[in-house]
Amino acid sequence: MFYNEEFETLPREALKALQLKRLQQVMQRVYHTVGFYKKSFDAAKIKPSDIKTLGDLKKLPFVTRNDMRDNYPYGLFSVPMSSIVRLHASSGSSGGSTVFGYTKRDIETWSDLVARCLVAAGLTKNDIIHNAFSYGLFTGGLGLHYGAEKIDASVIPMSGGNAKRQVSILKDFGPTAICCTPSYALHLAQEAAAMGVDIKAFTLRVGILGAEPWSRAMREEIEKVFEITALDIYGLSEVIGPGVAMECIEAHNGMHIFEDHFIVETIDPQTGEVLAEGEEGELVFTTLTKEANPLIRYRSGDISRLIKEPCRCGRSHIKMDRVLKRSDDMLVISGTNIFPSQIETILVEIKGLEPCYQLIVDKAGALDSLELQVEVSDKIFSDSGSVKELQKIEQRIVKDMLDYLGVEPRVKLVGPNTLSKAGDKVIDKRRT
Repeated sequence: MFYNEEFETLPREALKALQLKRLQQVMQRVYHTVGFYKKSFDAAKIKPSDIKTLGDLKKLPFVTRNDMRDNYPYGLFSVPMSSIVRLHASSGSSGGSTVFGYTKRDIETWSDLVARCLVAAGLTKNDIIHNAFSYGLFTGGLGLHYGAEKIDASVIPMSGGNAKRQVSILKDFGPTAICCTPSYALHLAQEAAAMGVDIKAFTLRVGILGAEPWSRAMREEIEKVFEITALDIYGLSEVIGPGVAMECIEAHNGMHIFEDHFIVETIDPQTGEVLAEGEEGELVFTTLTKEANPLIRYRSGDISRLIKEPCRCGRSHIKMDRVLKRSDDMLVISGTNIFPSQIETILVEIKGLEPCYQLIVDKAGALDSLELQVEVSDKIFSDSGSVKELQKIEQRIVKDMLDYLGVEPRVKLVGPNTLSKAGDKVIDKRRT
């Protein structure tokens, strides 16, 4: 099944011609409307008119997450705020987050892209979709919601959290599809078992899962526990949100990148050299239809490979393999992107803390857990009367982490010089 068969099955030559036309248009627009791009292109001694083939794209400088932060909040927008109808943002302390704008047309484009994803998963207007992606500044919840409504499906806007309530709704409302992170799907299965509820008796048949890396073994476990088909969806809030790529139910192997809206490259994360299709590297995206804040050669940090072999579903768009690692120090905790530098920004504002800390990421059942160990000053740690002060510091750290980053860590305060020789600041036990 297709949502937009004409564009999803375009012959490769026609697709490349469309990409070039749209790339040339977006280059002209950002050069004349976004100061950052004009300065960047001028520094590279490149004019929009120099882009005559898709191969010329590699001459252009990259855009990084730091560039987005440096232009916080609206410095990369190519339209006036009067044209913006929606704002989303990543987690981060003031000035450290990244902001994404949407025009009315962007919302339509985004909804259409997610609709493509849902149809690729075999869903129709006869389906009931339980959406457990978080709503709010995170793009997952509303992105999936609008796409589901676009195909006239029934949507249950559950958002995240409250697992017992989620299980009850899954049981009572009879949804046929669930959208959430893979780890949350397993958490719901565990919660159902604890409640004495047989989750295999539910009416679910498809899971659309994403926002965090997950292995094939995890997919197999989810499919076994729920007795459903678990499909991978990929998106980046910076690029548009969910809807950049989707696994089709026919092949169930690799996600189609919707190339009429995005150009994807694979680069060596160390040198920036463009790699041949099929080689593992960092994915770089250029948006072709985003109006509010177009991105030219955005370094995603996600490591994957492109699959150029034709797919039996009939879609002509290239596929990408699942993402299992990143080229930078970003952590994905239950679908939330976190950088150690953001945590450092929070800790430096709290009196009594030393500059040494360590993050320990693990699994608590199916969900991610985060422990933050921080050194405190000798005066506070050795003072027997400072128990209340230590508790206040712990509470402040937890509150600030939750307020600014959207995660609630388990905090452990330790004495001076405890962590200075501990080695890595981040220990991710999920990878072992």
